Amino acid sequence: MMALKDELIFLILQYLNEKKYKEAVHKLEQESGCYFNMKYFGDLVQEGNWDEAEKYLGSFTKLEDNRHSVKIYFEIRKQKYLEALDMSDRGKAIDILRKDLKVFASFNEELYKEMVQLLALENFRQNQQLSKYGDAKSARNNMWVELKRLFEANPVFRDKLKFPSCESRLESLIKQSLRWQHQQCPNPRPNPTFQTLYTDHACPTDGARGPAPRNVQLMGPPNPRAETFPPMDSHSVRGVLLSASPSLAPPCRLTLNHHISYLIQPFPLVVSPSASATQRWMAIANPPLPPAAAAQVPSALLQPRSAAAFFKHPRTPANAPGGDNQTVESERVWKRLRTAQTDEASFAGASHPPNIRPQDDIPKTVARTLNQGSNVMSLDFHPIRQTILLVGTNVGDVDIWEVGSKERIAHKTFEVWDTGSCSTPLQASLIKDATISVNRCLWSPDGSILGVAFSKHLVQTYAFSLNAELGQVSEIDAHVGSVNDIAFSHPDKSLSIVTCGEDMTIKVWDATTGQKRYSFEGHEAPVYSVCAHRIESIEFIFSTGSDGKIKAWFYDGLGPRVEYDAPGHGCTTLAYSANGTRLFSCGTSKDGETHLVEWNETNGRIKRTYSGLRNRPFGVVQFDTSRNLLAAGDESLIKFWNMDRAYMLTATDADGGLPPSPRLRFNREGSLLAVATSDSGIKILANADGQRLLTTTENRPSEEVGGPSQRVSTDAKATVDGTPAADVKQLRIPGDGGWKSSDIVDSAHLKALRLPDSPAAASRVVQLLYTNSGIAVLALGSDGIHKLWTWARVDHNPSGKSNASVAPRLWQPSNGAVMINDATGSNPEEGTCSCMALSNNDSYVISASGGKVSLFSLVASKLMTTLLSPPPAPTFLAFHPQNNNMIAIGTEDSGVLIYDAQTAAVTANLEGHQKRITGLAFSQSLDVLVSSGADAQLCMWSIDGWEKKMARFVRAPASHAAPLAGDTKVQFHKNHPHLLVVHESQLSIYDGKLECMHSVSSAPGLLDFTFTSLLVLSLAPSDAADGHVSFLSRLQWSPRDALAASISSATYSCDGLSVHAGFRDGAVGIFEADGLKLRCRIAPSAYLSPSIPGRGAVVYPVVIAAHPSAPNQIALGMTDGAVHVLEPSDADPKPVAVPPKKKAALPAVSNPNPVLK
Repeated sequence: MMALKDELIFLILQYLNEKKYKEAVHKLEQESGCYFNMKYFGDLVQEGNWDEAEKYLGSFTKLEDNRHSVKIYFEIRKQKYLEALDMSDRGKAIDILRKDLKVFASFNEELYKEMVQLLALENFRQNQQLSKYGDAKSARNNMWVELKRLFEANPVFRDKLKFPSCESRLESLIKQSLRWQHQQCPNPRPNPTFQTLYTDHACPTDGARGPAPRNVQLMGPPNPRAETFPPMDSHSVRGVLLSASPSLAPPCRLTLNHHISYLIQPFPLVVSPSASATQRWMAIANPPLPPAAAAQVPSALLQPRSAAAFFKHPRTPANAPGGDNQTVESERVWKRLRTAQTDEASFAGASHPPNIRPQDDIPKTVARTLNQGSNVMSLDFHPIRQTILLVGTNVGDVDIWEVGSKERIAHKTFEVWDTGSCSTPLQASLIKDATISVNRCLWSPDGSILGVAFSKHLVQTYAFSLNAELGQVSEIDAHVGSVNDIAFSHPDKSLSIVTCGEDMTIKVWDATTGQKRYSFEGHEAPVYSVCAHRIESIEFIFSTGSDGKIKAWFYDGLGPRVEYDAPGHGCTTLAYSANGTRLFSCGTSKDGETHLVEWNETNGRIKRTYSGLRNRPFGVVQFDTSRNLLAAGDESLIKFWNMDRAYMLTATDADGGLPPSPRLRFNREGSLLAVATSDSGIKILANADGQRLLTTTENRPSEEVGGPSQRVSTDAKATVDGTPAADVKQLRIPGDGGWKSSDIVDSAHLKALRLPDSPAAASRVVQLLYTNSGIAVLALGSDGIHKLWTWARVDHNPSGKSNASVAPRLWQPSNGAVMINDATGSNPEEGTCSCMALSNNDSYVISASGGKVSLFSLVASKLMTTLLSPPPAPTFLAFHPQNNNMIAIGTEDSGVLIYDAQTAAVTANLEGHQKRITGLAFSQSLDVLVSSGADAQLCMWSIDGWEKKMARFVRAPASHAAPLAGDTKVQFHKNHPHLLVVHESQLSIYDGKLECMHSVSSAPGLLDFTFTSLLVLSLAPSDAADGHVSFLSRLQWSPRDALAASISSATYSCDGLSVHAGFRDGAVGIFEADGLKLRCRIAPSAYLSPSIPGRGAVVYPVVIAAHPSAPNQIALGMTDGAVHVLEPSDADPKPVAVPPKKKAALPAVSNPNPVLK
């Protein structure tokens, strides 16, 4: 919701537009900056009125505001420049180049130089990138399409591109105001005559004529008589509408703005406070700063209230409905919640004395284990009966446990209570897919009611009685899509339930009747969580969007009062400490970085950031607070912090079996901690007080917490048809929508494309990369030549990204230059010293083929510089994922060099291998670099100081008697601290401590699948009788058919759910990343032409690359120099049956002809 002054400007714009004052409309748009008229600007662009277009644009954004603005200005000036060249007006073109385009040299000097070089061409279309330039009209149309996208993405234009849909609103408001004034007349006439808008209307008395119109000096000095006001009575609301300060009152008693305020926030005619009382309230809400204090405050904090990013809305009238003095007092409360930019510095606000909690007081001991039977999605302890645990699951079940006795005392399966009242979208959703999950379950503050939020539309509330019975209370069709979170609050002293959802709204419902009481809109992404809280007598709500936007709301309908960004700009949960005085948040960004912080409520800045969350989690990290303790689930551990210390206090694995980001919940006193396990169970951790509490309730008769009729079997609902229920919140289940056939042997079950190339190309592909944008593939041949294929935006490929259905173009610069490496002293046939890496912005590629390291500009396709002359020859290259200036270079003499491109110097030389380096991988979450070598050794180096943290040799499979040797490649998982290790004999997954988790090994002519896992089971002594003991197991499994070749290359899919592997017989295997189970295998006959007997060696993929955003697309670089792109077929074929007893290898193909499939 915008400020009233902005709304008034919109009404004036609308009025001027309706009266056809076009020039005045555009002038007001520019001066107010409230509305950017896309149609008007688009007309200027398409007419080529560049000067007027830039003048209009400059009223809203400057070139240096952000990268979107830079791009907008550049596109306009570039088109202006090209049109001058096209008209052969060299003088004008040079003038544009100097005055308009020179400024962009500081952003991209290479691009500016290319623009200068166009002057030397007889026709700028001779430039390869401009070869498709048509005439000026079509070019302007194409540019306008791109500009519209940039405007929509530019945050400067947020809320400025849409005009409110209302007609003649200004005239309508004036008419309403006049009618209201007429109602206040002592003797209203039936047919009044309105003479002027400059003064209030009043009907004549005793038959006298109304006052004649008179001139009013609107901009003159104030009327002295206006400084005093008549006494207030019960029939007047005028005092509320007038300015609180008499010295600022306008000459007219009532102004249009006052009437608008009244009409937007109507209120009954009640006794109004005196002017002095109003002044006192306003003074409290806006305390004046003393001159000395004002001088010390940063200018950003002294802007007018309307300019504040976090205070966008006017105050509600003092006697508006919605909670007596709540709105007035709320302005004082928000001083504690005002925001600014994130700041890690110390603050002058209220401090909290250190309160170090002994580690023995932390609940770390596993005291109970519960078998829930399905994946736990939400946990909550009863606020009073502290051993009663509420559980929601991924199949929609709601259970209540007495954790002391380990009894399930209540159980409810999901059902729609009243199908007749369901909305049409809900019915359609349930018909399409009946699976539903609990997103959140929560006790009310007194524990008498519990609320359950589901993954589809619904919220249900139940009454909970002392005998553990659950009674239906209300069923609410709350949101379109998923209901992501709920909270209880007490606005107007009545229990309400706050909900948020996928439809980007927050709603407040009566917890018992289910009637809607409030609705809040303002988020631009699905609302991820809500936190309802109370400060003094003020109730308010925090909400966080999935885009990391945090907003705060009062129950007054005035929109968000506070808006700021969560650290990491990702899904974030807010929670207060148990005493309600300290605010914390924990969130995980899309890049997998987790931030656990404490906020300073006084100024809205970050007061403390807690360290120790170094993992890239699978999903969003969950956290909870208790007394002075914080706990978060990360790295399959429960980590604890003292609230007053930034460093981690301790951690526990709860005897193992926890998922990567376990869900957890403290009880009220913090003596118990419930933790969800990966085997659909719950572990109850306890400290000494918690163990005593559990012992007390364990010995209590079951009838005290629910009679036998309420107890539910823990085994009755664990599976459906013997199969555990799937987690419906998972974004993509391995195998869904991807490689559906277990065996693919022909092109009918696959989309395959051989990229076009010259017939003379015969050197093997030794390195292959997708660009980070996914629109191109870059290959390095054993002869040191780079090739780049790019996909264009066409009707069949509107995204312009790579795919196997549209053939790309082999990009060649107009000057015919080829990006080729220095190959001095190298053997092109081996290619062991060939390596390549791409910068994060796709602008530069570093590469080597046995000689010097070359740095190429990928945009200009030219060599920028060379560095590090051999010996030793570089063998592997890697950019730091966050710093393009840091390059790790593996060498032939077993060293790793850290090169700083800014200083052009080697800053560190890492030694620890015995043979050449064959792999390098950075981990942002662990802040480490892992190197691998031909000695089959893994070394982990700390980025901070480059010290070696640990080293491990890759464990040889049972079929290899001698130690492993040969190329070993490494790659970190995108979201986990898991490391993929690739050797010709095996695929392995290692954890962040370089311990092997899973392994798939190949013997000569046979690929055995070895699944290695540490199963650490903590069992009671009585369980030993059943044969259950703690053990370290290695489980062997061989598929019905083997992949009869060694591994040539492998890589994670972009989502980290699959591993794609190439084999030396030409086959490709698709494995599940979790466990390395073979899901699909592709025979070479599916993507290569039939082989010709006697024509050379087998053709196979030397290197395999995964698309950066399409998880099922891969590119293969072949021994014959070809590059193939593979994707699953759109059809859903049945698996191809293969006789189970034959061990024949998949058909091989050699020297295929170029083919497009």
